Formats: sequence, structure tokens, C-alpha cells
Amino acid sequence: MLGALGVVYGDIGTSPLYAVREALLVAASDGSVERADVLGVLSLIFWALTLVVTVKYVRFVLRADNKGEGGTLSLMALARRHLPAHSTAILALGVIGAALFTGDSMITPAISVLAAVEGLKTVTPAFEPYVVPITLLILFVLFAVQRFGTGAVGGVFGPITGVWFIAIGISGLSHIIANPDVLWAVNPYYAVHYLAANPALSLGTIGAIFLAVTGAEALYVDLGHFGRGPIVLAWLSIVFPCLLLNYVGQGAFVLTRSDLPENVFFDMQPGWALLPMVALATAATIIASQAVISGAYSLVRQAVQLNLLPRFSILHTSETQEGQVYLGRVNWMLGIGVMLLVLGFQRSGNLASAYGISVTGEMVVTDLLLFVVMRHIWNWSWAAALLASILFLIVDLVFLGSNIIKVVEGGWVTLAIALVMCLIIWTWVRATGYLFEKTRKSEVPLDFLADQMLKKPPQIVPGTAIFLTSDPTCAPTALMHSLKHYKVLHERNVILSIVTKQRPIIPESERVQMEPITDLFTRVTLSFGYMEQPNIPKAMALCRKQGLKFDIMSTSFFVSRRSLIPTPTSGLPLWQDRLFIALARTAADAAEYFQIPTDRVVEIGTQVRI
Repeated sequence: MLGALGVVYGDIGTSPLYAVREALLVAASDGSVERADVLGVLSLIFWALTLVVTVKYVRFVLRADNKGEGGTLSLMALARRHLPAHSTAILALGVIGAALFTGDSMITPAISVLAAVEGLKTVTPAFEPYVVPITLLILFVLFAVQRFGTGAVGGVFGPITGVWFIAIGISGLSHIIANPDVLWAVNPYYAVHYLAANPALSLGTIGAIFLAVTGAEALYVDLGHFGRGPIVLAWLSIVFPCLLLNYVGQGAFVLTRSDLPENVFFDMQPGWALLPMVALATAATIIASQAVISGAYSLVRQAVQLNLLPRFSILHTSETQEGQVYLGRVNWMLGIGVMLLVLGFQRSGNLASAYGISVTGEMVVTDLLLFVVMRHIWNWSWAAALLASILFLIVDLVFLGSNIIKVVEGGWVTLAIALVMCLIIWTWVRATGYLFEKTRKSEVPLDFLADQMLKKPPQIVPGTAIFLTSDPTCAPTALMHSLKHYKVLHERNVILSIVTKQRPIIPESERVQMEPITDLFTRVTLSFGYMEQPNIPKAMALCRKQGLKFDIMSTSFFVSRRSLIPTPTSGLPLWQDRLFIALARTAADAAEYFQIPTDRVVEIGTQVRI
């Protein structure tokens, strides 16, 4: 449970730093703080946490696991597998959800760390000029240490976050004891009364109180790391009670004031506890940021395996945990984006305007995909699945609508990040499909070539040649060029294709499929799950059990390297051609990605006009 507490709840656990403050800024727009307004805001936060997190995510969404894995792409893969007739529409939803998560992964570290460091201004105004530089320094160090792996640090995440939740719970409880009248906020009457009495402020307030539930999607993303049990237990026993105590305690503190404090969370702390709370908040926000960064790695890795993005170099930072990975290019793209956001917005309050659209959009995507799971996997009736989905959608669409009004104030940043990500994925998927169809027209069927080699074999040399290809029905380009230039053929030739299944992990019993073609050729298909890192030499060792005899030291792996040239007459717009070529150039080397010994690889280059 401690592991789940540290990683899963880091994001939602730091929301007390800014959620109440932003909501009361809207409610107390005239500068005065009314009891009804405070109780209304607190009631909205309480019911948002109850309905969105406890009911929707803890009760329902966490049950929609794909062989134990969670997250938008896992849910997409699960839905596509059980509803293939609408595969394209489901893929589009998954891409949108993944793109929105990219925006969230940039904004969360920026707003969280910035909000924590702003606590220094409460200690003394002399720190104000240093808030942004200190935030940038913390973020730079955070992204710089990613390549060393989070395994060693992960052991302390749970205890630190546990101390954080207990501290904020006690902090809130002390103010509740002094002003127990604030407990009336659990009555939904105050939420309804506030919205009815302040229609002009309703959308703005709802958008602000949504900041309290922005970490809900993390529960689902990290499902594969900890399982449903520890996540649910941590929420019900520690996170939910402590969050409520702190939120209600902030309200009790505000009710004792005639004006709205500039920073409610830190102003409510006693003087002796202020610096320790700033330090603890900073540690908690770093953990929250770490969780989102790790989630971004996992998302990109899944996208690569599902052929939605080009291959990225992946560094495994743990010998025992498969999920501990580091993607250098992704890391620094995120890091630069996060630091630019801090420089551009300067204050966590300004960033709050950009926060929310990505998460609410991702929640709507989850609602739509969850309907497929309810209907086609859980076998709910149409009426039950539709009713549950409509109820979830109403809540999430209200939150989305309340955040859409923030587009001009900064929400456009999130939409721009998501749009760029969607454009990249769409270009890669479209162009790779187009390139596959174009090259296939000029390729020779593998069965025909194998028959010809039996009738009129070239010079046969000892050893095994493994040719990587994405189309096992046609002769690989590397094989054709080898025959053309070298005029020789190995005594054993393996036509190898890698397939990514719509499942997170493939058991070894299903890893290898072998099909003898002739005495010279064998077709082999290796299957991996979208959460696995392909290791061809290790997987090929399983072929020995099925009768394929080869020695890795006398085996050559032939890989085609395509040089893409844009043409104005291609089937794609020229700008998309150029974007695809740029993406293809960033792809990791096939030998490195598939973990093939570099001294056993032969690369054969070809030019392809697209």
C-alpha cells in the first residue's frame, strides 16, 4: 500500500496547495468571504472527490484492466480487441486520450513544484524574486536524475507521501476543532444552493474545484504497477480522509478571517510548522512530478509498441523491474516544456487556468471507452451501460465545459500540446500505412522466391541468416539486395516478423510461431505485448524447442535501412511527407531497439520515394 500511496496519489495529494485558493478566488470575487460561499465550495469539493474518484474510478474504472494494466492506451487496446468492427474510431479515441495526457504530464510538474515553492513567500516576502529560479533548479535536477532510474528512490516515496497526508490531515483537523461549524459542508444542499445563488460564477467555481480531482486518472494509469487492492485501500484508509480534513480545515481557517488569505494552505500553518511544511510540500510535489514523468515514459513506450510513434531508445534502469525505463529524448522534451511553462506563467495561479482541460478531456475519453467495456466485456445490458456512461459523461462534460472557458487565459497551451501530439501520431500512422502499401507493390512473394531458390539455388554458405521484415508474406528487401549483390544464400534463412498484440504481456508459450517454407526458408513470428520490450535473441532461443537449430555466434541479422525522399506526387501532402521523414530519422536503431548484438547485424540501405 505504501508504494501505491507514494506513486499513485502524488498528484491528487498536492491539490490542497491550490484547489481551495483558486475556488475561493472565484467565489469571493468582490474580496469578501461569506459563510455560504465557503460551505458551497467545500461541499462541491467533497462531492467531486466522492463521485469522480470514489464512485467512478475506485468502484468502476479500476475494474477495467487489460490483463492487469490500466491507462488510456490499455483501455483502448482492450476495447479494440472486443469490438474490432469499430477499431478505427476506438483508435482515434485512444490517440486523443494519449495526447491529452501529454499536456497533463507537462503542466503537473510545473504547477505542483511552483505552488510548493511559493510557500517561501509566506515565510518572508524576500523570497519572492527567487521562487521561479528555485522552481527551475528543482525541475532541472528532477529531470537530470531520471536516467539513473527511480527504483532506489521509489522505496522512500511511500513513507514521504504518507507523512505528507498525515501532516495535511492534522493541519486541517486543528482548524476544524476550532470551528466545527464548517462540517456542515458535507451537506449537498450547500453545493446546490451556491450554484443556484451564483449562476454567473458557477462555471468558474466548478473549473477551480476540479483541481481537487485532477489526479484521479493516475489511479488508472498506475493500475499495472500496484494492482487494484492497494490503490483502493490507500484511497479509503488514508488519502480520502486526509484530503477531506485538509480541505475542510482550510475552509474553517478562512471563516475566521474577514478577507481571503493570499495563500490559504500555507497561511493556515502555525509559524513553527511553516518551513517544515514548505519542505514537505516540495518533496510531495517532486514525487507527484516523478509519477507523471514515469507515466509519460510508460505511455510513449506503449505507443511505440502499438506502432503509433517511431521507435525510441529505451534504457532499462532496473535489472529486476521491467517497468523501470528511461527514454532520454522524451525526458528532455518534457523537461524543456515544463520549464518553459514555469517561465511563461510565473505563478501557480496563472498555471491553474491551463490545468484541467487535458484531464477532463482524458476523463471523457475514458467514459466513452468504458462503455465498450461495460457492454462487451462485463456483459451489461444496453440500458445499464448507457445509463452509467451518461451519468459519468454528464459530470465530466460539466467539468470540461467549466474548463473550456479558461482557453484564452492559458488553457490553449494544453490544447496546443495535445494537438501537436495528435498530429504526430496521425502522421506516423497514416504515412507508415501508405509506405507499407507502396513498397508492397514492388515486392516479391516469399513463397514464390523460396520455390525458385529450390529450383535454381545460388551459392550456399554455412550459417543462419535472419531477415527482419514487417510483411512476412513478401521477400524482405534486405534478402533481395543480398541475393542481388552477394549472389549467395545461407543454409538456413529465417524470415522474422515482430507482432505487437493488443495485450500487455504475452506468455512464452505463445511467443513463437514457426512455419517451415522449404528446406532453406523458415517463417518465424515473434509476438510481444505492448508493455514488453522486444528482445529478439532471447525470444529466438525459444525456437530451438521447436526444432530450429542455430548458433547465435554464426548467425547474421539482416536489417533494411530506408532512406526516405519526399516527392510532390506522393499520396500525402508534402508537409506531412517531410514531418514523417523527420520522425523516421529520430527512430532508434533497429538493432538497439530489438537488443540484437551489434556485431551480428548487417544493414542494407535502400532509397524510397514517398
